Amino acid sequence: MPLFEFKLPDLGEGVAEGEVVAWHVASGDDVREDQEMVEVMTDKATVTIGAPYAGRIADICAAVGERVPVGSVLVVIDTSGGSRAKSERPASDTAAVPDSTRSKPISVAASAVGDLRESLPGTSFLSRIAQRTEPPKAAFFADKPLATPATRKLARDLGVDLRTVPPTGDNGRVTKDDVRGLGTSRLHDDDAFSATSHADAARADRAREVRKPFVGLRRRIAERMQLSVQKAAHFTFVEEVDVDPLRGVIESLKSLGEQRGIKLHYLPFIVRAVALALQKHAILNSTLDERENELVYRNYYHIGIATATEQGLLVPVVCDADRKSPLEIASDIQRLSESARAGKLTSAELTGSTFTVTSLGKLGGLLATPVLNYPEVGILGVHSVKERPVVRNGQIVIGNVMLLSLSFDHRIIDGHIGAAFAYEVIHYLENPALLLLP
Repeated sequence: MPLFEFKLPDLGEGVAEGEVVAWHVASGDDVREDQEMVEVMTDKATVTIGAPYAGRIADICAAVGERVPVGSVLVVIDTSGGSRAKSERPASDTAAVPDSTRSKPISVAASAVGDLRESLPGTSFLSRIAQRTEPPKAAFFADKPLATPATRKLARDLGVDLRTVPPTGDNGRVTKDDVRGLGTSRLHDDDAFSATSHADAARADRAREVRKPFVGLRRRIAERMQLSVQKAAHFTFVEEVDVDPLRGVIESLKSLGEQRGIKLHYLPFIVRAVALALQKHAILNSTLDERENELVYRNYYHIGIATATEQGLLVPVVCDADRKSPLEIASDIQRLSESARAGKLTSAELTGSTFTVTSLGKLGGLLATPVLNYPEVGILGVHSVKERPVVRNGQIVIGNVMLLSLSFDHRIIDGHIGAAFAYEVIHYLENPALLLLP
């Protein structure tokens, strides 16, 4: 039987392994050439791999969630189109197949009935209850037990009926040790019964649980977040910004944006403000090369935009945001967001950011502590706009206020530097005409 071992191909420069996210076939399935077989996720992107040949799936060699090095066998395909077992093939056929590619022996499945037993699982719990509810057979009982007042008090404290305690003291007197011994025995019985009850309750709860593999993008996000928290020393700075001037600029440019098919909002202007502020605070655009023990200052300003998708949070990148107008940035954000939600982002569009902006839009809430997109040293969280009292020209008026929360890596960014950067961003947003200059 011709067996073809399909190995994980090289999926891109620098990709050493891939995580199996989903199988679209199972052992024994017939497949067509180029039919979708498996989804594999790398650091760069998620790709769907098709069958290289038509045939039957002989063996799946990697489970969902398993990380497979490039060049390792993913699946074995029987390309003969037949389904004869190994024992039915002529000896010459067997000899012609290399040992490394022959089918693995099929394991005998367990009986559907299982082992027949005299008692059903769990009935020991019922018998335990029966034992506790039935009166003890031939139990000791004395209508008028002899005991000292101290022994009687101990019995009351332990909940022991002195009439049921076999005495060992002189003249048939019940001692404290007699009471303690019987009390400890009953306590152990109660603990065992309680443990059995809790175990049965836990099993009942598990029967109502739904478990799903923690794989793919969700696991990758978790690993990145954990790495960020472990590596960086986070601290957060929060300040508010009066966005009424910015609202006026957006309204004045809205019709121009609509003519170009662009929907204008706050985010493009915030990205532009961040890029310009980074030019004046270069250390916020740096990264720490821990292997070489060097601080790398980057003279390019690629702003990551945290984007929520059905698969999880992705961070597509607006490249060279300092060289683009708010309208151009808005166009980039719109295109990247659509591609992210459609699952069509390329690896180039997901890598290379130097600073990240994250926003939940109308769900932005009052305040949050954004987690750094490691190894970046800063991230800006944008919150929803709310009407609040503001002071203008010595008068209290109702203004539109947005809170900004910025997290920094305290290993590299001191508090006063982070604050100075925040106020630089706010300066641009409260004077939005500066954002329209080339």
